[in-house]
Amino acid sequence: MTPEETKAAPDAGKDASRSRDEVALELMKFIAVTTGYGKGSTAAAGFSGKPAKSAEEYADALIQLFEKCRSVVAKPVAESK
Repeated sequence: MTPEETKAAPDAGKDASRSRDEVALELMKFIAVTTGYGKGSTAAAGFSGKPAKSAEEYADALIQLFEKCRSVVAKPVAESK
């Protein structure tokens, strides 16, 4: 889906004017903040399982999460009976 297809009509209401990408971005931010997604392990005394991720690896993890969120937001909602 192109960015032009996700834009709402200019006369749409405030809630309807949010594009799917904006919703996906908000979802990504919520997941990343609440779960610490992509940060890796934190520094601690003693042995650690994995070394902390570099800034580039963290950015890549967030981009992958955003793409997953976009695919979820783009799915049609099934009607319940």
